[in-house]
Amino acid sequence: GFATAPLVVSGCIMMRVCHLDTCPVGIATQNPELRKKFSGQPEFVVNFFEFIAQEVREYLAMLGFRSVAEAVGRVDRINAQVAVDHWKASGLDIAPLLAVPQNPYNSTPYHSVAQDHGLADALDNELISRCAPALEDGHRVEVSLPIRNVNRSVGTMLGSRLTKQWGGSGLADDTITLRFTGSAGQSFGAFVPRGITMMLEGDANDYLGKGLSGGRIVVRPDRRAIFAAEDNVIAGNVIGYGATSGEMYLRGVVGERFCVRNSGATAVVEGVGDHGCEYMTGGRVVVLGATGRNFAAGMSGGIAYVLDESPNATGSTAGDFASRVNTELVDIVPLDADDREWLLATLRRHYELTESAVAARLLGLGAAGRDAAAGGDPLANFRKVLPRDYARVLRVIADARSAGLDEAATSHKIMESVHA
Repeated sequence: GFATAPLVVSGCIMMRVCHLDTCPVGIATQNPELRKKFSGQPEFVVNFFEFIAQEVREYLAMLGFRSVAEAVGRVDRINAQVAVDHWKASGLDIAPLLAVPQNPYNSTPYHSVAQDHGLADALDNELISRCAPALEDGHRVEVSLPIRNVNRSVGTMLGSRLTKQWGGSGLADDTITLRFTGSAGQSFGAFVPRGITMMLEGDANDYLGKGLSGGRIVVRPDRRAIFAAEDNVIAGNVIGYGATSGEMYLRGVVGERFCVRNSGATAVVEGVGDHGCEYMTGGRVVVLGATGRNFAAGMSGGIAYVLDESPNATGSTAGDFASRVNTELVDIVPLDADDREWLLATLRRHYELTESAVAARLLGLGAAGRDAAAGGDPLANFRKVLPRDYARVLRVIADARSAGLDEAATSHKIMESVHA
């Protein structure tokens, strides 16, 4: 809530149309014509916070404190009588909230000792050292290492170094190839940029590929495993959260909230829990298995393709996926020719990288990976989930391209479509 104030200082007039790309003061928009209207200056925000700081110091002085640190925990200086006498507080005992906590070790109630995050022991330090040729000169590097679930955010520090050296565009795909065996901890491959490929043979925890920024992540079970990968969990919850670009290929089932807020990455998985593709705004997701409930809730962009082979309530082979979709913003529509071409290529890629049994069956591939001329349509049971407004924008873009319109004219057409 406090962030609203500096936003207003910057020029926001609270029209509450941020999601429509029609901001009249050019703040919540990527439209170059609207952005010209932005008149905010850094000095406006600086001036505002200086006033805030002055008022805070005045309040502290009134209470007899010289700093915020001195005020932290001083519940004895709170005058709660007005709140206690209010009719809404009738029957409430707020004494526990105002109790002075015991402090037998005389600890300070505010930050006074630097926290050790253990970064000196992070696995990324070894990765950075061994990937120096790629970081410095762009030479290809391959590294193989074991991994344990205490190794968290593996690849993130390495990705930061790469971005600092080579910029946001990163390096060519597969410049750095990292091969891991074992169980990865949380946030494996978080924010990894283009140029880094991370291949894990084993399993992973929550937040795998969080904020993925152009890199590639491949996860498959241990080659010695005898279980059916498509029936077992390969990674945890909130996989691909907020990913902006890149690819993920996961041979196995994952938990809830898969690809929430994905805005540009491609992800293939063999089953997801509840709330898959929630608030997704871009990218493409392929689910080669069952989904949980509330699929596509708040999904305003991107496309999802779901293999719908589970028998429905009538026992037919039509599948029960439709009953699990939140259709407030999306429709389930047939595949078109472009979808089919892309899906087949993506299935082949998934098989090449993970040796997925599901992809092999759909493509009619033998054990050696050769075409086995499978009968029937391999994509017959796929359902396409497409946001309605996103579909309208795609049609406008396609029509604009056919008419030979430039980017500015296309943006104008999109704006007209949104207002319509």
